[in-house]
Amino acid sequence: MTENTEQSRPKNRKYWWGIIIAVIAVLLILQAVTLFFKFRADKEYNAEIEQARDEITILEHELTERKDEILSLGGNVNDLEEAVKQLEEEKENLIQNRKYSDTQLARLRNKVEGFQELLVMKDEEIAQLKFLNTELVEENIDLKTEKNELSATLSQEVQSRIVLEEKIQVAGHLKAENITIFAINSRGKVREEDEFKARFIDKIRVEFNIEENELAPIEGKDIMIRVVGPDENVLFDVASGSGTFMFNAKEEFYPAIQQILFDNTRQKLIFDYDKGSQWQPGTYELQIFTEDYMMGDKPFIVK
Repeated sequence: MTENTEQSRPKNRKYWWGIIIAVIAVLLILQAVTLFFKFRADKEYNAEIEQARDEITILEHELTERKDEILSLGGNVNDLEEAVKQLEEEKENLIQNRKYSDTQLARLRNKVEGFQELLVMKDEEIAQLKFLNTELVEENIDLKTEKNELSATLSQEVQSRIVLEEKIQVAGHLKAENITIFAINSRGKVREEDEFKARFIDKIRVEFNIEENELAPIEGKDIMIRVVGPDENVLFDVASGSGTFMFNAKEEFYPAIQQILFDNTRQKLIFDYDKGSQWQPGTYELQIFTEDYMMGDKPFIVK
């Protein structure tokens, strides 16, 4: 073995050790960068959750203060009690379930904004009640008739406002448009008709758009479909994901549901429903719901 060969071996070892150390360093740097970005994302998410919980706590405290003040002035506090109850439930959900989706956080922010608007309305109501109570204290016996007329007028205004709020609420209901029902056979062939042959149907597909509505808030919505059979019974299968919701103070079943963020852009929704058994001949009714009201319906016939 020559002297040059003996001298080159230590140099080769140093060269390869240098490469190994460089690779390890790069891997460690990449791992550190990944952990850093994950840590920052988790930190931002946790900060958003904490901010939401703090906002709910502050809002809950302010609503409770308004409730106590209105109660002391003789006003009605049913809506405030319901609002405080909902906030307590939201706060408990935040504490127990810290894995909120973007849709859930958006829905929560919309709900908080709605309650903040309620605070403004209640401040106006408190001012009005204080004014009325001051007037009542300052008036003497000779003004009792006038006071009664004023109270009656105020009562009428309150009733009118309640009626107006109910009309606005109904006007803000979502509606389904362009409802189309397709039959799909076992080979995946699709047909669009109002009458289907039972032997052709393996499952049905429902497509529709959500009609634009400027009065409806941008928020998360649960959209459900129901299929009512010829015997007026609702089709459902708990094992395949069916659930229940409240409609007209009654628990109703639905076979399919989607959670969306309503953004007033005529969103298109598609539902596939597999009955799992033979379709009996007769007239069926497809119904589309959200929350506690129907968005639309359409009949179809199975021969």
